[in-house]
Amino acid sequence: MTLFMRWLSRWPLAWLHALGAPLGWATWLLSPSYRRRVAANAELAGLTAAERRRSIAEAGRLVAEVPWVWFMPADRRVSDHVQWHGESLIEEALKAGRGLLLLTPHLGSFEVAARAAAERFDKPITVLYRPARKAALRRLEETARARPNMATAPASLTGVRQMLRALKRGEMVGLLPDQVPPEGQGVWAPFFGKPAYTMTLAARLAQQTGAAVGLAWCERLPRGRGYSIHLAPLVRPLPSDPADDVGAATVINASMERAIRALPTQYLWGYNRYKSPRKPKPGDGS
Repeated sequence: MTLFMRWLSRWPLAWLHALGAPLGWATWLLSPSYRRRVAANAELAGLTAAERRRSIAEAGRLVAEVPWVWFMPADRRVSDHVQWHGESLIEEALKAGRGLLLLTPHLGSFEVAARAAAERFDKPITVLYRPARKAALRRLEETARARPNMATAPASLTGVRQMLRALKRGEMVGLLPDQVPPEGQGVWAPFFGKPAYTMTLAARLAQQTGAAVGLAWCERLPRGRGYSIHLAPLVRPLPSDPADDVGAATVINASMERAIRALPTQYLWGYNRYKSPRKPKPGDGS
């Protein structure tokens, strides 16, 4: 599998994206549950039929570009393929010596965003991830993501402590706050008008460290032309009361909606955002 992915990583990005579009449609055709989620979530957000069709192809392109991102040779940089918009948000936080929490929904090329930030600003970034269940895939993920200034934090108490330390050192941390956390580590808050179980971790990281918080999303440009990374503030500040978990989650979800509405065709509408939380396992933390 690794050899195959390394071979694919040598393909031009445009070729991989061309391969990814039919892959997205194949997944949609073969999975009735995926079709139902895409339809229900897209309808809830008010997508047009054309936008929904584009999102299916873009989901396949996301998968197809993974080898290009993970196995890019060490002498090449993802940031060489990136245009930046609103990067002053990062520059100002780093200049002030504050930690910066970058929140990214399952939108566009979120794997590219963290790598490009580490390269562009030559500063460490720690990214929260949920380790794969299969040991072989887990080792592959860890190896592929091991890049200069890149650290990964598992979705566990150990990972939470790692992110807290990074923010207190004035570094960057990235996470996807539209992931459904385990039971007891979130609250119900509106997301496109429907209650969604939403993590409290993002707000607590900011409140406990005094870190700046911003939105980041990475737009996949057509015909393999690269990417545009967009940065913006939250729609409004987080509540000053650290006990107001629902208020904080509502602000974060509204901010996620803002980013998604800016690029609706590249959101993963097939993600099961409204599922009930799973029971926590030993080692999970918030």
